[in-house]
Order: sequence, then structure tokens, then C-alpha cells
Amino acid sequence: MPKDGFTIGLVQMRMAADKERNLAAAEVAIADAAKRGAEVVCLPELFTGYYFCQKEDPALFDLAEPIPGPSEARLAAVAKANNVVVVGSLFEKRMAGVYHNTATVHDANGELLGLYRKMHIPDDPLFLEKFYFTPGDLGFRVFTTPPAKVGTLVCWDQWYPEAARLTALQGAEVIFYPTAIGWHPKEKAEYGEAQQSAWETSMRGHAIANGTYVAAVNRVGHEVLVGDGLEFWGGSFVSDPFGRVVARASADREEVLVVSCDRKKMEDVRRNWPFFRDRRIDAYQGIVKRVAD
Repeated sequence: MPKDGFTIGLVQMRMAADKERNLAAAEVAIADAAKRGAEVVCLPELFTGYYFCQKEDPALFDLAEPIPGPSEARLAAVAKANNVVVVGSLFEKRMAGVYHNTATVHDANGELLGLYRKMHIPDDPLFLEKFYFTPGDLGFRVFTTPPAKVGTLVCWDQWYPEAARLTALQGAEVIFYPTAIGWHPKEKAEYGEAQQSAWETSMRGHAIANGTYVAAVNRVGHEVLVGDGLEFWGGSFVSDPFGRVVARASADREEVLVVSCDRKKMEDVRRNWPFFRDRRIDAYQGIVKRVAD
């Protein structure tokens, strides 16, 4: 029988330009989370370097690595050394000309359980991901680990209720969102509060609609590759199945959040709000159309 709960760790990081420094910092943070009781630890999106999608530069494809590969091997080793499940996020080179924004999941023995390739790819100012990433082709995935059934989505996936629902339907007890999101500095005063609120509210809605835990794991810091760059707003958080934020990191500091998740709370929420029972699966055909006209 599963335990009454499980404990997760969120690593909110400030990235350096140097991959080795970021890998070493991630290893220290994972070890810290494990010592504090975390059984599953998640890193931010593309944590091995600066968020390079601020500009379109073919030379930056050189940052990509195969999986299995060197950074993946470091994640495997730190998972095994600390007896903890690790959710990573890497720029994957699948073959020449095909690259993905990929989440990795390693079991506590260091085994690579599998990959999730980011399905929704944005193309906004300074978030020029369509230039770099082929959309994912593995579908929405849940990984069964001894602590919990772990769902993995990535950043822009945060805005899509379909992604959360299809992940939850596979039994996810927690949905992790490795993330790199922030403000254009010139827009922060006018739009910043509303943008961050919408981001958090969207994911809290996924937690409520699916009766599951949701964990968003962001970076912090001001990274300038073009113009004024991006100011990453941190704010990593965990929502319980009722949509309540049970832990939230700061906007500007590196932090490791460790949060206990209660399976009974999931059960109670789903009994009282039985959304899965009441789904009209006979009436949803329109959802697979681009426009229901």
C-alpha cells in the first residue's frame, strides 16, 4: 500500500553562464533537499545555462546535448548519491537539425526512467523557442516512482488545461513544471503584477480541476543576451489539490522549498469535487479541432 504522503523539493536557482557552475550548484541543492526529507526534487527549465532563447543564433545549437549524455549522467549520479528522484530539464540534441526542450526523470537508483519533450513551444519577444525546439512527440507522461506518480510538463505547457488534464488522467499525484519565466524589465511596472498573478492562477486552476498537487519551479536573476534581457521572477510554488499555495519562494533569491504532500487531501478533494466522475467524455469531440466552427 502507498504511504499517506510524499515529500517534494523545488530548486529555485540563479543561473551562471558556465554549465559546470550550474551543474555543481544543482547538485548541492538536490543534496540539501534530500537531507531535508525530499523524495522527489525538480530543477528549473534549461538549468545548465542562461536562457538562450532571447535571440535566434544558429551557433547556440551547440549548447544541446544527447540524452543519455554528460549532463544527464550528472543528474543520474546525484539522484543515486542522494537516493532521490530527480526531475531535470535539458536542451536535447536528438539528431542534427532536431532539438527538444526535454525533461528527464531519474529514479533514486540513478536509472533514467524516461523523457518528456515539451509539447507547447512559445514564440514571444525574447522567448524565441520555436527557432530552437521541435515540439514534443512523446505525448503527456507520468512516471511511476516509489514515492509518487510524477507528471512532467514544461513552462509554456503551464497555460494549457488539456496538458494538465491528460497528465492527471494517467494518475499523476504531482505535476511538476520546470520553468523559465520572467518580465521584460520595461514592462514590469505596468504589467508585472498581472502577468505573475495570471501565471500562478492558471496552475492553481489545474490543481483544482484535477485534484492533484502542482509544483512550478522557476529561476531567478536578470539575464541579458539582447537589449534589456529578462528578469526572471522566481516565485516557485506548490499548490495543493484545493488550489491553496502551501509554499512559495521569493522573487529574487535562490531557495530550496521542501513540501509534504498528503494523499488523503487528494482523496478528500476528489470525493467532494468529483470532476472526473462528471466528465462528459461523450461530448468533448470539439476539443480536438483547431476552431469549433
